[in-house]
This record gives sequence, C-alpha cells and structure tokens, in this order.
Amino acid sequence: MVLDLIVVGTAISLGPLHNSAFILLLSSRRGVRLGLTFLLSWLANLVAVIACVVLLTGGRPPAHHSAPSTAAIVAKLVIGLALALYGVHRHRRPPRPHGPPRWAARIDDASLGTAAALAWLLQPWALVGVGAATAVDANLSTVEAWLALAGYCLLATLSLVVMEMYAVRAPAAANARLNGLRSWLEQHQEQLIVTLSLVVGLWVTARSIYDLTA
Repeated sequence: MVLDLIVVGTAISLGPLHNSAFILLLSSRRGVRLGLTFLLSWLANLVAVIACVVLLTGGRPPAHHSAPSTAAIVAKLVIGLALALYGVHRHRRPPRPHGPPRWAARIDDASLGTAAALAWLLQPWALVGVGAATAVDANLSTVEAWLALAGYCLLATLSLVVMEMYAVRAPAAANARLNGLRSWLEQHQEQLIVTLSLVVGLWVTARSIYDLTA
C-alpha cells in the first residue's frame, strides 16, 4: 500500500495542469492569498476522499479475496487500464498548441471562491480514485497507516506547498522563475501527461493483476 501511495501521490503532485494554473494564481495581484486558498482546497479534497474511504471501511482493511477487497482491486485495474489507454491516445493524436486558459485574462479579478473551485476542478480525479482504492487497505489501528495516508496527501500537495512558500519568501524571484516554469510546463504539457498516464497506468494495472491472482 505504501509504495502505491507514493507512486500515485508523486504523479498527482507533478501534474502539469494544476501546477500551471497555480502559478498563474500566484502571479496575480492577490497571488499569495489566492494560491493559499487553492492549496488548502486541493488538500481538503484529498483528505475528504480518504476520509470517505475510512468511513466506509471503518479503518479496517477487508479480508483478502473478499467481495469488498476484490471490488477495490478491480476498480484500480479499470482505472489503471484507462490511464494507460489514455496515455496511448494522447501520444498518438496530432500535437496541439497549448497556451494560458481563457480565465487567465481575468486572473486579477479572481475571488477566493474561484481559486478554491479551480483546485476541485483541476484535481486529477482518476489518480485520486486510485489513491482512494489503495486506501481501502489501510489499517488505522497502526501508526504506520496513519503516517502513510497523511504522507500521501502531503506528497500530492508538495509542489503547491513549495511554490507557495517560495512566493512568500522571495516574491520577485519567485514570479520570474515560476513563470519560466509555467512556460516550460505549457511547452511540455503533452509529454508530461502521456508519461504520467502511462507510468501510473501500467504500474496500477500490473499491481492490480498481481493482487487479483496472488
């Protein structure tokens, strides 16, 4: 479970779409506040999903090869296959130019509610679903499980935390460097999406098949 959560949390954190949007928010007139709102909303969504899983399982993993356990593994398998196929589809389709989203022109007028909603909309829900299905195996009677789930949520938010802290400590330098990072992310968006989709999709698929047959 821990290794799967590390893989998924890292993939979520490295996603180009929400990182580009977050940098746009940081570069706005109220960047630090909008960025913090986005960050907290992002983290709250992750925690809420894990909390729902824990409530359903009671903090105790279902018995191996039981119906709930098999259902969770099958869900991961389906999502893993979908991610891998999506990566192949994105790789094969003709390249398309990527630029700032339409709402970027109105970024200075964005409200805190808009920033919070963007965090929800830009969540990579397929990856979050894999994380939720993995959390089914968490045994919350152990400290290790609590640490694993907390670490997953923090890891999936790590890129936002680093950029927010950088913007607070060195606003001028952060603005220049983060906008340079955003340009790079936009130029390599397709490659990043394809790579993350294929890597996570194949990993989750292989792990799910192993868990079903073991």
